[in-house]
Amino acid sequence: MKSITAVVFDLDDTLYPEREYAFSGFRAVAEALKRRLGDPTETSAEMRRLFDTEHRPRVFNALIARLGLGDDEDLIGEMVQTYREHPPTISLHRDAEEALARFRPRYRLGLLTDGPAVMQSAKMDALHVRDRFDAIILTAKLGEGFGKPHPLAFQRIADDLGVEPRVCAYIADNPAKDFIAPNALGWTTIQVKRAEGIYRDESPPAGGTPHQVIDTLERLDTLLE
Repeated sequence: MKSITAVVFDLDDTLYPEREYAFSGFRAVAEALKRRLGDPTETSAEMRRLFDTEHRPRVFNALIARLGLGDDEDLIGEMVQTYREHPPTISLHRDAEEALARFRPRYRLGLLTDGPAVMQSAKMDALHVRDRFDAIILTAKLGEGFGKPHPLAFQRIADDLGVEPRVCAYIADNPAKDFIAPNALGWTTIQVKRAEGIYRDESPPAGGTPHQVIDTLERLDTLLE
């Protein structure tokens, strides 16, 4: 493997469990809208159940349908806004906490993540990670159409870190979109395939297969060195 001097991480399901964020958001939605959705404990539990079904992409729609509230777009809008803007209760994976501490003196570190900017910013604040990185890119701030797999964010963060693409590694979880651009740019790509990862079983498209697959960030040291 090439000599690596910059390590860039994805956020969701790479540094912390994305499921934890979803459940935190469900609690916030259930409490904020309890007058319309009913008992918040039951509502939150139902959303957690729906999360592990085919309804995951549209949990809120499935919930209000089960509650007999029809297709209330205004209610859905309130639920989405509450979910995105809530201050999450989340924490770093233990191996992520330890890896960031180990790598800080040895590599230039970056964070590159998709998702609405307000959500990703709230996650970074809850995780207290902003000062752990030399550069941070939220693809939503680049404009519509520049999320992964578009290469712009990867080009930009390499520039921000002051390094060439060939010495960069990207650590992420979703093979469906995370590795296409960095592979094309000559980065080293590593998938962390956690047991509870939401996208662990996604299939990579052409050009999107990571160079290495690991199940814990404890194995990163050997690969990077």
